[in-house]
Amino acid sequence: MKQYLDALKYCMESGTDVKSRAGEVRKAFGYQMKFDLAEGFPAITSKKLAWKSVVSELLWFIEGSNNERRLAEILYNEKKEDLTDKKTIWTQNAESNYWKPKAKFTGDVGKIYGVQWRNFNGVDQLSNLIKSLKNDPNGRRHIISSWNPPELENMSLPACHVLSQFFVSENKLSCQLYQRSCDMFLGVPFNIASYSLLTHMLAVECDLKVGSFIHSLGDFHIYKEHFQQVKIQLQRDPKKLPILDFEAKNFFEYSVNDFKLLNYEYHPKIEATMNV
Repeated sequence: MKQYLDALKYCMESGTDVKSRAGEVRKAFGYQMKFDLAEGFPAITSKKLAWKSVVSELLWFIEGSNNERRLAEILYNEKKEDLTDKKTIWTQNAESNYWKPKAKFTGDVGKIYGVQWRNFNGVDQLSNLIKSLKNDPNGRRHIISSWNPPELENMSLPACHVLSQFFVSENKLSCQLYQRSCDMFLGVPFNIASYSLLTHMLAVECDLKVGSFIHSLGDFHIYKEHFQQVKIQLQRDPKKLPILDFEAKNFFEYSVNDFKLLNYEYHPKIEATMNV
């Protein structure tokens, strides 16, 4: 994960300090990282990755859910009625002051990623993607978009990772993600892991090997509240990447415990709060 640390360092040393919607940030624009998925799974090693949170969120997107309490069910493997005291990475969004007046039920997060993946104005983009990868692997339309302008006001958080394109060459599946807004300390390691996992899952579903995950950053930034944590992280040397292990199932029937990171070594967790 040296590429990630290089991007973090670049932002910290070359970014511009500004005030943003969610607080003071140091920001830069335009950066790209490329990870060869055959060399290991790109889980951050300079701190601990919340692996089950990554997997549960991705499975929640794949379901097409807009219910943060459903995410809790996937993460904790219990009924939401028994999880009233349990939080997820989307709890703050679901309960934010700017969103709650629009929420239609407890846990409603609006028409975010999963809704757009499975029902973008009536189009199931994810199912269509799988079909196109299987039937027309050399096509140039293997795309999922989460940026739906007429629906932005109906989202608790307008999509940050807005568009992913998939590419098949030499029987290998690669993914390029364009992310318009990138929280470098908390969000980006999570996004790298999530889309790398999605690429692995799609490759297995389509009888392909994995190629690369390419991450194109738009506005990438570090919140002022995270400066000290970033300084700690940049002093750490990256460790060897782990290996992703899972057995093939129906694409839409996986559970959190189906996915494991083997030989995952990491530096201690660095606590930080999320800016919403």
